[in-house]
Amino acid sequence: MQVQPYQRPLVESQFYPDHRSERPIISGTVARGHLEADTYFYTGKIGSNDGDYMPFPVTSEVMARGQQRFNIYCAPCHSEVGDGNGMIVQRGFKHPPSYHIERLRRAPIGYFFDVMTNGFGAMPDYSEQVSAADRWAIAAYIRALQLSQHAIQADVPPGQTVASTPPPGVFVAPAYDTQGATSAIATVPPQPPAGGGEQKQ
Repeated sequence: MQVQPYQRPLVESQFYPDHRSERPIISGTVARGHLEADTYFYTGKIGSNDGDYMPFPVTSEVMARGQQRFNIYCAPCHSEVGDGNGMIVQRGFKHPPSYHIERLRRAPIGYFFDVMTNGFGAMPDYSEQVSAADRWAIAAYIRALQLSQHAIQADVPPGQTVASTPPPGVFVAPAYDTQGATSAIATVPPQPPAGGGEQKQ
């Protein structure tokens, strides 16, 4: 068994009638786990048009998953608030459109799924990195981001208020300035001691 006949890939074979060592895929077979019978779930389209509904219920767990995946895969370009000013854009990468422009606010949710699946313009597709279910979760989270920037008081459930300041004990650090320090503390040069020179200890 140490020495056995074998075929190198794509070389001629005398074993098969067509003389091909590489055998064609059997017609009608589907790899396990890749049936993808639900066309809308895997394409976001109804026929040739983008659909405008989620293929499964949107729960708090779905939203949390969408936020997590968005912050990993989307925020570097689109930023965590979806305004298109992510960190790599600040470093010179092409500026994507804000999710908050009228065109994208009116876009059906299937449009965002399709762009994540197939790419658009300078954006590559993410179908290999992000599963279909996670792409839908991200699309749902994008809708939440859009609402967050255009919500009105009527959108708030009765008996609740919109917080305008962080909760007690929570400190929100100022945004990091990527182009150089601009805060008053950072820009004021150090001053010498009042008497001039260093004080002796």
